[in-house]
Amino acid sequence: MSQKKNPMPTQEPALRARNFDEVALGYTEEMAIDEALRCLSCKNMPCVSGCPVNIHIPEFISKVKEGDFEGAYEVIAKSSSLPAVCGRVCPQETQCEARCVRGIKGEPVGIGRLERFVADFHNANSDRLPEIKEKNGKRVAVVGSGPSGLTCAGELAKSGYEVTVFEALHTAGGVLVYGIPEFRLPKSIVKKEVDNLEKMRVKIMTNVVIGKTLTVDELIDDGYEAVFIGSGAGLPNFMGIPGESLKGVYSANEYLTRSNLMKAYLDGADTPIMKGGKVAVIGGGNVAMDAARTAVRLGADKVYIVYRRSVEELPARREEVEHAQEEGIEFRLLTNPVEILGYNNPEDKRDARNGFVTGIRCVKMELGEPDERGRRSPVAVPDSEFVLDVDTVIMSIGTSPNPLIKSTTAGLEVNSRGGIIITEGGATTKDGVFAGGDAVTGAATVISAMGAGKIAARSIHEYLSK
Repeated sequence: MSQKKNPMPTQEPALRARNFDEVALGYTEEMAIDEALRCLSCKNMPCVSGCPVNIHIPEFISKVKEGDFEGAYEVIAKSSSLPAVCGRVCPQETQCEARCVRGIKGEPVGIGRLERFVADFHNANSDRLPEIKEKNGKRVAVVGSGPSGLTCAGELAKSGYEVTVFEALHTAGGVLVYGIPEFRLPKSIVKKEVDNLEKMRVKIMTNVVIGKTLTVDELIDDGYEAVFIGSGAGLPNFMGIPGESLKGVYSANEYLTRSNLMKAYLDGADTPIMKGGKVAVIGGGNVAMDAARTAVRLGADKVYIVYRRSVEELPARREEVEHAQEEGIEFRLLTNPVEILGYNNPEDKRDARNGFVTGIRCVKMELGEPDERGRRSPVAVPDSEFVLDVDTVIMSIGTSPNPLIKSTTAGLEVNSRGGIIITEGGATTKDGVFAGGDAVTGAATVISAMGAGKIAARSIHEYLSK
């Protein structure tokens, strides 16, 4: 039996770098069965403990071995509301696959690839929905239609609650539609999941900004017996260095939203975006990879990833890093920007506060001594400054929860980072109000947000069953 995973078929780099079609093409039935046969069906199931939503992984893989793909989907669906999404964007290598026994002497089983295959097979061949209990007459409001909100809504709908999801943007899906590019997560898949929720009698209201259009207190006054806040972390962080107000400086959130949700790459799009030229993306996470790979597809002549640590510390998924490298993106590691340079107009090339980007002044870094946690902090190398010639700078150094809901909700407490304070079950400091996902933790993974939504749904059920 092979010590390596079945490779994932993909578009060729030169081809995919000029389109927004999905890069990974998915397993065939034969490949899925062959990969499933690599699973040892361990009795202690270490992989399950690595899954934030506790999918019974050996059971679903056993079904795949038998060719019972719909049975495999039913196993996954007991625990996960968004398997087609998770199979594409979850960092399995640090979660379930990190605990796979197969990984001790080779590569772990491709659990994420099998989850994707099973979900895609189901979506292509079945319209069957989860079993839904009779309505119990109790109303719950869900703020945000990202992974935590959709998961919470789905779990509550299955238990008979009348659920309304309130989304600030004009399309439901949260970060799944505005943040993750089409080439990594096709929007048709997100739409399918949203459509399924609506078939389960979940009502979705878009263009409703909680804290502006309505407040949490008004939702409660309107008869909702519980509220779940899954509003994400949409407030971008910046470095606070000179030149961040120059034209051509974006947050990754803005850049990706313009491309993914507003379709700025299309001719005649209502929202503009800078195309071509040289682009620097500051950061090393999955969002940074998404922004850099989007810039390539928008016609950039050169794209750099600028990250202050080494390749071993890159937080992005290995697959995303490999795909970025294959697409010609240059990694400037152990490098930190200290200033963004610019000028007023092409005829006047003097530095100016509100002009156009011409480059970034950087310093080289090296990793210092490990701290008490073993983490080596980067420190600047003396006399190592240099200028990187770029026209566009995309800041991808994290996001924070938007303070709007906190500032308009009496009794809701947050921590020093703006995250909503909750108990283990997701209850906030305000009676009847629960929260989870990035609104609590700050920017994290899709699957961790889903896990939080699932926990909160269970707590809401207990709260309303008293």
